[in-house]
Amino acid sequence: MALSRIFRALAVALVLVFFLFPIFWILLMSFQTNEEILRLPPSLAFRPTLANYTALISGHLQTAAGLLDITFLHNLWNSVLLSSASVLLALLLGVPAAYAFARFRFRLGEDIAFTMLSFRFAPPLLVLLPLALYFQDLGLNDTYIGLIWIYQLICLPLILWIVRGYFEDASPDIEYAYRVDGHSWWRAFTRIAIPLAGPGIAAAGLLAFIFAWNNFVFALILASADKQPVTVGALAFVTASGIQYGQIAAAIVLSILPTLALALYAQRWLVEGLSLGAVKG
Repeated sequence: MALSRIFRALAVALVLVFFLFPIFWILLMSFQTNEEILRLPPSLAFRPTLANYTALISGHLQTAAGLLDITFLHNLWNSVLLSSASVLLALLLGVPAAYAFARFRFRLGEDIAFTMLSFRFAPPLLVLLPLALYFQDLGLNDTYIGLIWIYQLICLPLILWIVRGYFEDASPDIEYAYRVDGHSWWRAFTRIAIPLAGPGIAAAGLLAFIFAWNNFVFALILASADKQPVTVGALAFVTASGIQYGQIAAAIVLSILPTLALALYAQRWLVEGLSLGAVKG
């Protein structure tokens, strides 16, 4: 028994090291200069510096070619705005749609749902060219509204299909009993169905936020530097004088903090939502 516990502890430790070591190394890089990062062989002994974080916060990056202005904090704000607004809109549209697909049977219902899901699997490059042309005609190119709209290709199918499963797992008899008491369909939906699927909705919303936050291609093509999120803004650290690895590492650390904080805050709902319905009686 003791030997099995030792092996189990070693296995867990190896898994943690495998997954957490890249994050640990990025964190160390964010406190090093480019010379320390590129030296061979690499070493854990170095003098920590906050210059990388100072450059990101101040917006001024000192390179061999001179002083470079960067807009990292503005890009970070763009990521928060685009991801939050996209997920909120996807929840407003996706949760009622998921309920309709779960509770009602209508012609071509499954085909419509599968078509929505296919948007999530389609390569972004497949739709970028026609979308860019349409956005120019509609005046949505290089706008927050246009990016939030196009982010629905990421968020809406994910929320629709995940939340639909939780509505299907919840028994409709509770809603019928509530409506027999004289309550409307809308009150049954908001007071009974949504609370029952609440953990699943929270899990779907968190996953959609992470996918929207990590998106790169749509904002790269359809937005200018003023509207681009942090994933695209990181390209500013690839300069003519070289790649600023320290600033890139610091930008990675700062950019994962919002999603990490959100995941830690919602971890109870995330675990409950992802495990809901895993065992059916």
